Amino acid sequence: MTQNIATARLGDHGPEVGVQGLGCMGMSFAYGPTDADEARATLDRALELGVTFYDTADVYGMGENEKFLAPFLKAHRDEIVLATKFALAIDPAEPTKRHIDNSPAYIRASVDASLRRLDTDVIDLYYMHRRDPRVPIEETVGTMAELVTAGKVKHLGLSEVTGPELRAAHTVHPIAAVQSEWSLFSRDIEKGVVPAAADLGVALVPYSPLGRGFLTGAFVHADKELDKDDFRRQQPRFTGDNATANAALLDPVRTVADAHGASLGQIALAWVQQQSELHGLPVIPIPGTRKRTRVEENTAATRITLTEDELALLAPIAAAVAGNRYADMTFTSAGRE
Repeated sequence: MTQNIATARLGDHGPEVGVQGLGCMGMSFAYGPTDADEARATLDRALELGVTFYDTADVYGMGENEKFLAPFLKAHRDEIVLATKFALAIDPAEPTKRHIDNSPAYIRASVDASLRRLDTDVIDLYYMHRRDPRVPIEETVGTMAELVTAGKVKHLGLSEVTGPELRAAHTVHPIAAVQSEWSLFSRDIEKGVVPAAADLGVALVPYSPLGRGFLTGAFVHADKELDKDDFRRQQPRFTGDNATANAALLDPVRTVADAHGASLGQIALAWVQQQSELHGLPVIPIPGTRKRTRVEENTAATRITLTEDELALLAPIAAAVAGNRYADMTFTSAGRE
């Protein structure tokens, strides 16, 4: 018998969705070769399990990920909530180089392009993927609010913002969700944006809750074990001495996993899920996978509750992690905290 996951609301101003979403980036971007048929089957299996929140972005495969999701969206338009994003632009001639664009003209062009690729009339949740500090956040959100008025977007979200930036944005238009990296390895958002979100009734949508797979024990040295075009080979935490040191940090996760008869990934997800109670706000992680068996494992983690002693055992991990999340941290909120 299939057991559906519980539901939660995307903040005071957003829709009700499954308490765990699905990150779709890896289905056609960033993590090496993929089996498109299995990825499509994974979308269907996730929905059967109660996953109704699906996440993509215009930058994933330079639009290809949105196109990939379009048939699934059309087939289940009234059953799912789909989020996409704007702001990260890639030069096709130099795909490893990115820049941030929050200009009103870029936002208006981006939403129309995403609507075409997704083959839909409206986007359920539209995120600013990254913030350009040269553009006032009020101006960016003001332009995004125009998209709501125009009926192109239902709800607004922000990604990688600080607490003060979220508060400023919320004065212009209600923000349904903030998407930031949050996991046993990445807890810096607990200082500012999590308290702000809790105060404002905004949901937190953790991306990379499994540390891009590292927290599952699936790999240690990205540069030695992963495909040559895998994005993780560029991330400092997953290469060289950093990777060796960080692999040792999984020992307490193994201890807790053994106690629950669970996998490492399930404990990592259960920890993220439980932050909802600890911080007093909706927390809807979006682990990414392109395999049916993995989405079954991930959703089962929503039914694991960690004890206070287990949470205490896991608490010191993040402070001991070696290496930054990205080689270029200017693309995150870290430098503005």
